[in-house]
Amino acid sequence: MKNVTQNPAFFQLTLFSDYGRLRYLFFSLSLVIYMTIISANMVIIATILIERSLHQPMYVFICCLSVNSLYGSAGFFPRFLVDLLSGSHFISRTSCFIQIHVIYTYVSCEFTILGVMAYDRFVAICQPLHYHTKMTIRKALFLWGVAVAYPVVTVTYSLVLTTLLPLCGNQLHRIFCANRAVVHLSCGDTTHSVIVGYLIFFTTIFVPLFYILSSYMRILIVCKRGSAELRGKALQTCLPHLVTFVVYSCSVFIEMSISQFNTGQINPIVTAIISLEYLIVPSINNPLIYGLKLPKIRAAISQRFKMKTKIILATHPR
Repeated sequence: MKNVTQNPAFFQLTLFSDYGRLRYLFFSLSLVIYMTIISANMVIIATILIERSLHQPMYVFICCLSVNSLYGSAGFFPRFLVDLLSGSHFISRTSCFIQIHVIYTYVSCEFTILGVMAYDRFVAICQPLHYHTKMTIRKALFLWGVAVAYPVVTVTYSLVLTTLLPLCGNQLHRIFCANRAVVHLSCGDTTHSVIVGYLIFFTTIFVPLFYILSSYMRILIVCKRGSAELRGKALQTCLPHLVTFVVYSCSVFIEMSISQFNTGQINPIVTAIISLEYLIVPSINNPLIYGLKLPKIRAAISQRFKMKTKIILATHPR
């Protein structure tokens, strides 16, 4: 039994160490990464919203991914930047649960949105004649709403169960608040919370995962039987989605694997890097992959950049 006051008002993030003046370097690097995530995703969002030729279901889902990246990074970076410069690393109970909710809904929504994108690609390639009737902008927005609503509801329910647990500790060996880490502090029965957590994990991660894999198996079969033009189109539109899916899946599963162990027995630098990787890499990877690989987005960004350059040169002649 941990000799700490039950249900503490604050949690302590013990993974932070005193790096002396190096903390300013870490702060600067983290700030640059955060600004890069914001800038890159905002470019994708603005390009898709402004360019009318990109007002199509596939690009709506790409925009959704960028919005989700901004949402998830906002739940982590501001607090993380403060902690890097702070001498103490205490976070209030309310702020901790809010951070858990934001990060966990971000993770879940990423998978559900990728699952919806797999359906979009399946219809476009395997049922091209029915694509424009099955996938409209209105239906794309509806699917986005469902992909967001389900994780929000389930994560909220799981978090409510966690808030009701009696806690006999306040030390979280993490750089951000995590639901499993809080549950481990409980001195009561956690069976219900654990079961609900596994059910949510299965429905929001494994179900989209299985659907994405099955969809791409069917796409590969159709492409194998189809023409070279069909294979080229499929590769052009599906490769970015597959790369995004693989990168994100690897990031999340590594983080989930680490959370199964007692993080106090793992090198803190390794734990911190893995935690940062699954929050940072997908948020930077998405805009880079879609901005560089999809010709329409790349062309639209290039055109906007040239227009801005011409305006600046015309406004400030030599």
